[in-house]
Order: sequence, then structure tokens, then C-alpha cells
Amino acid sequence: MVYTEEYLKEKLTKELEAVHVEVVDESDGCGGKFVALIVSDKFQGKPLLARHRLVNSVLQEELKTIHAFTQKTLTVDQWKAQN
Repeated sequence: MVYTEEYLKEKLTKELEAVHVEVVDESDGCGGKFVALIVSDKFQGKPLLARHRLVNSVLQEELKTIHAFTQKTLTVDQWKAQN
């Protein structure tokens, strides 16, 4: 299955109760390559590695066929401070 930006965005939003998700498809012919920004209070109190593991667990099946997945994970407070 080929995954789309919208599919990944919807799944991450639902599973992580995210208030903001951006997914950009940067595929260049080598297979699925995505960059994501995920803003969720489920990341509160978790170090970066734990946040990434949480995202990876949500996309466990998808990551079997996605070639590259880069993620930036922020809490709502961190996101507000950046904007």
C-alpha cells in the first residue's frame, strides 16, 4: 500500500490526540519518504526518544513500507512558544 500525507495525518491526529499535525511527502522515486510535525500533550513529560517511540508505535505497520520518516514532536506549550 502507498501511504498518503492525508492518511498519515489523520492516523497521527486520531491516535495521539494531536492538536496539530503536518505531514509532507518528500518522496523522490525511492519509495515513501515523509517529514512530520506532531503537536500533542501526550508528549508531556516524555524525553525525545520516548516521543519518537510513541509515534513509531502508532505507525508500526506503515513504517514497514515507508522508506524514510522524519518526525518533530512537540507538546502544545512548546508549539505555542515557537509560534
